Amino acid sequence: MTKVIGIVGWKDVGKTYLVTEIIKLLVAKNYRVGSIKHAHDDFDIDKPGTDSFKHRESGSSQVIISSSRRWAKINENIDNREKSLKELIEEFEYIDIIIVEGFKNEIHPKIEIIANNLEISNSKIKNVIAIVSDVMLYSNTPVFKKNEIKSLVEFIIKKIL
Repeated sequence: MTKVIGIVGWKDVGKTYLVTEIIKLLVAKNYRVGSIKHAHDDFDIDKPGTDSFKHRESGSSQVIISSSRRWAKINENIDNREKSLKELIEEFEYIDIIIVEGFKNEIHPKIEIIANNLEISNSKIKNVIAIVSDVMLYSNTPVFKKNEIKSLVEFIIKKIL
């Protein structure tokens, strides 16, 4: 079963930066890493004018774009139902670990970024196995400073992988 770790926190606390740094360090250690980013707004990864965009515009509910370097599958949620995290995880193949940004209400283990004391008192996130913060915290959960990403990755390897 593929291992999963989430990165959660309030808006603009550095989740994407932390995710990308964790990915780089895990890849440098020869782990195959996948990632999932939850988007709160409607988004489009295709570009108007491209052939694949025209396929979708014509009504194709699934489009696969393929080249020698990579491929991508674009699905339209016909029933406007967002896929569950479990369903998204099942889309991955040949991955050692999936880093999830967002999906804070799901049950997977998470690392929470805390930027200030207000966030500490308002946090109700479940299954937090570590905290990243430069705020002075008193917690039974391991706390890593924002500049201790290498140590955090070692923690992830020991705890998750």
